[in-house]
Amino acid sequence: MSLTYAEAQARAAMLSEVSYDLDFDVTSTEDFRSRVVVRFRSTGGDTFLELHRATAVAVTVNGRPRDLDYDGRRIPLAGLEAGEHEVVVDARLRYVSDGEGMHAFVDPVDGQRYVGGYLGLDITQRLFACFDQLDLKAPITLAVTADPSWTVLSNGVLTSAVDGRFTFATTVPIPCDIFAVAAGPYHSVSWEHRGVPMGWHARRSLTAELDRDAAEIRRITEVCFDHFTEIFTEPFPFDSYDQVFVPELNWGAMECPGCVTFNESMLPRGRVTGDDHRRRAMVIAHEMSHMWFGDLVSPVWWEDAWLNESFADYLGVATAESMAGYEGTRVSFEARDKPGAYLADRRRSTHPVAATVADVPDVDTGTTIFDEISYAKGNAVLRQLVTWLGEDDFRAGVNAHLTRHRFGNATLADLLSALDTASPRDVRAWSAVWLRRSGHDTIRVTRGADGVPAVTRDGVRPHRFTLSAYAPRAAALELVESRLVDLADETLTLTEWAGLIVVPNANGETFARVELDPLSYQAVTLALTSLTDPLVRAVLWTTVLDQVPAAAHLELLARQLPHEPSATLVTAAVDRTLNELVRRRSAPEDVPAALEVVATACAAAGTGDEQRGVALARGLARATTDTTLLRRWLDADATDHGIALDPGLRWLAVHRLAELGALDEPAIESERRRDGTAAGELGAATALAARPTAEAKAAAWAAMTSDPDVSVRRFRALAAGLWSPSQRDLVAPYIAAYVEAAPALARRGSAFAAAVGHAFPMLPMTDGELKLVRAALTADVPAVLRRYWDDELDDREV
Repeated sequence: MSLTYAEAQARAAMLSEVSYDLDFDVTSTEDFRSRVVVRFRSTGGDTFLELHRATAVAVTVNGRPRDLDYDGRRIPLAGLEAGEHEVVVDARLRYVSDGEGMHAFVDPVDGQRYVGGYLGLDITQRLFACFDQLDLKAPITLAVTADPSWTVLSNGVLTSAVDGRFTFATTVPIPCDIFAVAAGPYHSVSWEHRGVPMGWHARRSLTAELDRDAAEIRRITEVCFDHFTEIFTEPFPFDSYDQVFVPELNWGAMECPGCVTFNESMLPRGRVTGDDHRRRAMVIAHEMSHMWFGDLVSPVWWEDAWLNESFADYLGVATAESMAGYEGTRVSFEARDKPGAYLADRRRSTHPVAATVADVPDVDTGTTIFDEISYAKGNAVLRQLVTWLGEDDFRAGVNAHLTRHRFGNATLADLLSALDTASPRDVRAWSAVWLRRSGHDTIRVTRGADGVPAVTRDGVRPHRFTLSAYAPRAAALELVESRLVDLADETLTLTEWAGLIVVPNANGETFARVELDPLSYQAVTLALTSLTDPLVRAVLWTTVLDQVPAAAHLELLARQLPHEPSATLVTAAVDRTLNELVRRRSAPEDVPAALEVVATACAAAGTGDEQRGVALARGLARATTDTTLLRRWLDADATDHGIALDPGLRWLAVHRLAELGALDEPAIESERRRDGTAAGELGAATALAARPTAEAKAAAWAAMTSDPDVSVRRFRALAAGLWSPSQRDLVAPYIAAYVEAAPALARRGSAFAAAVGHAFPMLPMTDGELKLVRAALTADVPAVLRRYWDDELDDREV
């Protein structure tokens, strides 16, 4: 059982002045030593430390050995007197392969070993004995014994490195879940900016990639640092700022103060696309903003996780777009992130952006809060707040909040108090409908017989957004006027726009479903890609695809995708078609025709610029049945349009050829050896699992379920190959097997439970198969897996 809110509240009331003095020895490849001295003040009574599945555990309390009463999860501290205490816990723990704890990785390129503490909710206890909750922030002192040739990084500044003994300065008080340590033969680019030591680090085998991008990511870091230290009155809170690309991180990045960890996908091998550049800039800005939102000021409990993630997501997009120079970041958000938030907000599992304590009774439930609602919807809602409130009042309130709670914890009520003081507007009333209510409004365009359009709101929230009017001109739409409007209970009648095409929320300022009137809808579906503003097109791709049934969805794709000039919007439209329509909502007999529509649209589009050509080639590789074409690509290491195959594109082609039965095991093995990297190992695993034979499916399923230490990334790679919508009959027996095995697999931990949830059969399912899932949900299913399954069931009924 995970920590409950009631337990955390009682422990926080009892304890104060907590600190940790840590000592790790990671020289063994079997397990590692974890020794911690925990100092704290108590009001007296019983409490406990958390420590997950440790061995050789020795505990002393105030200098006296304590008889061990350890259940593999908690160390009781009974009968404490009021006053100061010191507890020493010395133990050994296993390295992990699922990214939750001290993760170990051996690079297949050069055999080099890397270890790193990847933490999060309820995970710090897998690294050292601790009070594993947000509101017992503590200074942390660290020493690490490791290979003397290694680089070791952590939250504090390195103070010495002698004979394999690395020591670090004591941090300011931080939540223990954002402690970080990364160790290995890293390649580093280090410098100092405005008195703060900074660095970017990557595995030695990624030296070329880090050196290629070092100037760019250093510039982004400095721009973000300068921007945030200008707009926030609180100075940068920490004494250094390292950023580390670490192997097999489960998340995009983790905001560990002074030592941010990044998923290596953000340091691509080969081609770096425009979307790659924009997303990386956004994530760099997102994580740096966390130094204030989440690290300097932290939530009290997990119901306020949005105070971390919504703010960071909003600031990440805004800063990358307007300050770091990555035009199109907001287009990416509107096209690729916001649609998922709309979908999530229509599921049974939706929740308010700002949940209540009652919604999050324990940490297991808290892990399900980190979703599209807390990130993308929260981002959009905060953008609407800034639009409604005004930038100056918003910043004044935020700065007062950060100063009042610096190095402490705060709640939604604390933030609202600061914003309310800074603004004449009724922020609390706004919060009640925008932050405390789930779901979203619908903004609807209607038109009378006289052709006069009207805009109404179906819902309860006030909205401020851009309203645009367009005139049809042959096969194009020409902008006539845009205006910023407020919409609440009263209808907006637009007499002067009679006969014009009306687009609400044209710049995406609010979070609401948009329904176009028939005239506007027809004009948009015929001339969507004629609009010159990619942000408006992004909003309209989402709007139209949200309104249409499957047949009309494919008609729109066939008509408009060949003319869409934005690589970002091409990718978003193809992803939405393949991942939602084909894999979830199409009948099995309709899958081949749907794939043919995607392939034909991508092939008919030509290339245009290289970025667009890459996006189209990726879509074609995923959908085509032309094995001759794909073999020609592999032989030439380029598409027919001369676009070089980067590793990701090459593996897409290999995957599809294997899925179509046109690539055997020796050929896939040849591709694996050709690649030679960890990513290549995963690509080969997917391709082998995708082959249309009973033996290939059996081998994939055995690899997913028989190895108790299979990594999260390998598990997901195997699942990606196993479930092919084109092989419905072949994989049908594994649907029941998956439903039966998944709950036990998911008990390994929250990250692996998420991987098991992601491995839900991504293909059309029969009513009988869906009934199996519903029946399984009546039993004991881990919270994270339950959430994934509930969402999959909902998505297939949309």
